[in-house]
Amino acid sequence: MIKQSLFIPQHRDQEDRQKLEGQLYKYTNVVKGWQYRWFILDPQCGTLEYYMSEGSKNQKVRGGVNLGGAVISPSEEDEQTFTVSAANGDIYRLRAPKGPRERQQWVTRLRAVVERQVGVVNIAHVGKYSSSESLGSTRRFSLKTPHSSQESLSATQESLQNAKSVIQTADEKHKSLVREIESLPGSESEITSLDPDVLLLKATSQAAVDCLDDCLTLLQKSDIVHGNKSPGDQAISQSMATISYDVRANMPPPSTNEDQVHLNNSNNMPDIGQDELQLQFNNTREDIPEINPEDEIPDSRDDTENKLEDTEEHKSVILHLLSQLKLGMDLTRVVLPTFILEKRSLLEMYADFLGHADQFLRISQMTTPESRMMAAVEYYICSFHTGRKGSLAKKPYNPIIGESFNCSYDVPKASLQPNVSGPPFHLESESSPEALQRVRFISEQVSHHPPVSAFYAECPALNTYMNGWIWTKSKFLGMSVGVTMVGEGSINLLDSGEVYTAQFPAAYGRSILTVPWMELGGKVSIQCAQTGYHANINFHTKPFYGGKVHRISGEVKNPDKQTICQISGEWNGRMELTYSTGDKKVIDTAKFPACPKKVRPISKQGQFESRRLWQHVTSSLKNGDVNTATEHKKYLEEQQRKEEKTRISTKQLWETKLFHKEGENWRYKHPLKQTESTG
Repeated sequence: MIKQSLFIPQHRDQEDRQKLEGQLYKYTNVVKGWQYRWFILDPQCGTLEYYMSEGSKNQKVRGGVNLGGAVISPSEEDEQTFTVSAANGDIYRLRAPKGPRERQQWVTRLRAVVERQVGVVNIAHVGKYSSSESLGSTRRFSLKTPHSSQESLSATQESLQNAKSVIQTADEKHKSLVREIESLPGSESEITSLDPDVLLLKATSQAAVDCLDDCLTLLQKSDIVHGNKSPGDQAISQSMATISYDVRANMPPPSTNEDQVHLNNSNNMPDIGQDELQLQFNNTREDIPEINPEDEIPDSRDDTENKLEDTEEHKSVILHLLSQLKLGMDLTRVVLPTFILEKRSLLEMYADFLGHADQFLRISQMTTPESRMMAAVEYYICSFHTGRKGSLAKKPYNPIIGESFNCSYDVPKASLQPNVSGPPFHLESESSPEALQRVRFISEQVSHHPPVSAFYAECPALNTYMNGWIWTKSKFLGMSVGVTMVGEGSINLLDSGEVYTAQFPAAYGRSILTVPWMELGGKVSIQCAQTGYHANINFHTKPFYGGKVHRISGEVKNPDKQTICQISGEWNGRMELTYSTGDKKVIDTAKFPACPKKVRPISKQGQFESRRLWQHVTSSLKNGDVNTATEHKKYLEEQQRKEEKTRISTKQLWETKLFHKEGENWRYKHPLKQTESTG
């Protein structure tokens, strides 16, 4: 039930200035899932607060966020869910219980408050907006009364306001420059709109405006932290620091008749040996062939990406791409240039995160809930460096719907003993099958829009399996690209009945005009509902000025919420685990050998298995023939689009082979069942 609390409005939009109250589902965590909470939207304060129930409104607020600079996003998954992404990084995932009409009411009202925050400054009591746990009351403040003794801005704040006006002017000049450039002739002229120098000017102008805006935000936040001001001035600065331009919320959709943005104007595909590419695209893929372990051989392919030549050589193409993108633009439907691609599918990248298969299996061999939790945490924090191929930030192939990837890992049984820790894993070539434990991995692209991948790994001998799914959501962030990994993974230990559930950090590709590099960022949790142990892990992005890259920190707590271990270091380097007992453990991933995966030769793979499907793109990239690689990639993408249009016109639903959907999760159709352990 939604209630409206009336108060005296200050402007004409009376309805949008009324409080909005009502009951919404809030996604609390992976253990408790969706929980009812009572939400109050206060346009006067610019906040969204929530309580346990309607009857507890007179008690302490459970949580809340300032909506300045927030992004309100209706979900594509269903017609009830929406997300509130606050400027401070907090994300509320909410669901309207009464359906799409109620969701639209909340989304409309929230967006109205966000837009109003651009022009209205709220004064909050000191400290109330420093965290999302407790938000206080606020009072109105107007920049139109600078002579009031109680409401006048400090000299610093006046300077910041003047800087903001200058940046707005610069933004208008940039837009004027873009219009002039786009009006230049496309050809048959001394200077064209596609001239490399003109594209560089256009991209540099956009980057300069973005950087100025970022610097202003940093100065506002610095004014709060380091300023020597009265509580009133601190409150003004703190409120101003929350004001930011939300380009994404007001950005019109890209003007194109296609569902993709292409970087070339070629309409006809040259002869590239299409006889080799005649795949049977239809509503369902071929059945996944039975995997014969004897067909798999150790993977000798080296796809390390450390070369910079392609990036420098094709910089004009990158500039042309940047000139077409807008800040916050969704890159899901943007076809990126081929030369920035890794020589592997995204499905294979997920398999590479299992590179420490010995750590994965060692979890089930630990003798206590605490030691199993620590083993799960160690596997998680060590898995990310094995998934990367080289130092450059390159992008894996976007899997075709129905595409799959299969492989396995052989792990020496000697490395799985509970008293073995750290990196003594080494697979000798002469190891007999009896001395090994086999881990089987399989993944499938289960959805195209949105792009969702599901994966599964199991070791029947140890009654252990992993199930996960990831929806990749990418955004253009100026001189970088951000990819949010929506989804979760779970490790299931059938012998102990324990399930360890975790989320995934976001990935960022930085410095895309110079030397592109990748970093992880965000807070994730690892939880075991059966034992009550949980861990909070924070992947730190590099600060704007100074600081180290690839930092990680975290803590592991027992069921009594006591910290039993603290984690610090770099996720792709040296990490230190400090236990409450005083003991310390150092993990150096540089000295931590990965387990090589085993893959069947392409000749024995199904036509929609990753390596066979992308073999021509991969071989062309290895030979440095970017043009041919582009044409092979284009063929696959066009066939997928044609197939999708056919399904829409015939109202056919896509049928997955290996996974099925349960609520919001994707589950393997034939997971491991409880058997007598033979390990």
